[in-house]
Amino acid sequence: MSKLIHDDFILQSGAARELYHDFAKDEPILDFHNHLPPDEIARDRRFADLQEIWLAGDHYKWRAMRANGTAERFCTGDASAREKFDAWAATVPHAMGNPLYHWTHLELSRYFGIDELFSPATADKVWEVGNAKLAEPEFSTRGLLKMMKVRALCTTDDPVDSLEHHAAIRDDESCEMKVYPTFRPDAALRVDEAVAFNEWADKLSEVSGIDCSNLKNFEEAIRSRHDFFHQLGGRISDHGLYRIFDAECSRAEAEKIFDTTRGGQSAGEAEAEKFGNYLMLFFGELDAAAGWTKQLHIGCERSNSTMRLEKLGRDVGCDSMADVNHAQALRHYLDTLEQRGALPKMIVYPLNPVDNYALATMLGNFQGGESTDGEPPCRLQLGTSWWFMDCKDGMEEQMRVFANTSLFSHFVGMLTDSRSFLSFTRHEYFRRILCNRLGQDMESGDLPRDVELIGDMVKRICYGNAEKFFGLGV
Repeated sequence: MSKLIHDDFILQSGAARELYHDFAKDEPILDFHNHLPPDEIARDRRFADLQEIWLAGDHYKWRAMRANGTAERFCTGDASAREKFDAWAATVPHAMGNPLYHWTHLELSRYFGIDELFSPATADKVWEVGNAKLAEPEFSTRGLLKMMKVRALCTTDDPVDSLEHHAAIRDDESCEMKVYPTFRPDAALRVDEAVAFNEWADKLSEVSGIDCSNLKNFEEAIRSRHDFFHQLGGRISDHGLYRIFDAECSRAEAEKIFDTTRGGQSAGEAEAEKFGNYLMLFFGELDAAAGWTKQLHIGCERSNSTMRLEKLGRDVGCDSMADVNHAQALRHYLDTLEQRGALPKMIVYPLNPVDNYALATMLGNFQGGESTDGEPPCRLQLGTSWWFMDCKDGMEEQMRVFANTSLFSHFVGMLTDSRSFLSFTRHEYFRRILCNRLGQDMESGDLPRDVELIGDMVKRICYGNAEKFFGLGV
């Protein structure tokens, strides 16, 4: 039986194979959005077994296991590490067509040198070989990143985080990759949850040294943390939003909403919408002034199972796509920032692919202009396919939309959006899909049969464009 993962996996033409092997394969990685724990990089964590590194915390796999009829104790519960591993082995043969099938076998091949199909029949071998590899010194967190040629990565961090681990990594001369913080101030928007908001505002007061008892001080405290992230190399912010806020809000209204919430009363839906819009414009101004890039991850229905939310908490695999019209709200947001002279570089990631064309064409209305001198081209971009859409179909669709509506040559490429140190094979997956698509267009005559011309674009999409776009000093 031939191997699933081989040199020409996904590459369906001679042009695709040439593009991948000669231009994409050896490019380093700049992973500009993930959820890796920086403390694990700082202490160069080692993993006890495959379950610990491969399954723990992975809600993608939990969803698949539940769909396979697996009891919850084998996903998030108290089953042993080997029992959970075996439950995953029983699931994978049924996952053909799901990107997890490809990801699983890429990870086994690239990290552990295992090329057999994963199933209950091969579980013993994979468990033994994988665990033996994890015991080797080079299979620490930093070693795994080095294997994948990760030159730099950006974690996702709350403004109240101390960033002590980022500072430790920066000062550790033995660490070969750069690790930068990303400013994720979602908690600042949650005035509809007074208890949680006030707990966060109190932490912000503590870490900033600014009493957040009024809106002016609250903004100054956020600004001080933004500056702190900048000092540690951060150049990117990120927002996870159900939708883009779209209700005008005066400063007086924002102050009233803030004061009411600080007094212990949760804001209603309309007030939360207003405050969210006010603060998102403030965040946009901060990013523009600092030369940062703003990321908007939009369109997720979160924690849909009340039972699992109450039993297991958030981020356990109970989220899905929202069906929201984002175009008008994005227009108002970009237009207001542009009129204020404060429109930052921006990448927008809609979760639902039906939004791709509407949002991509909206971003095109705000490209260029005198205020962008010295900044990279395509300063507003449709981001790579996200979450449920970082599959082969989703990536191909996002590439088509980007190319049809903008300048694909300037695309900043792939990210992992992952908490797993084994997820960096997703860059290889993306690169193979990219080269296959471009190779098909070369073979059909839709693109010139000029390997050097197209190959140079491939190299830039894989790494060079992101290096220039974000200004991280890699």
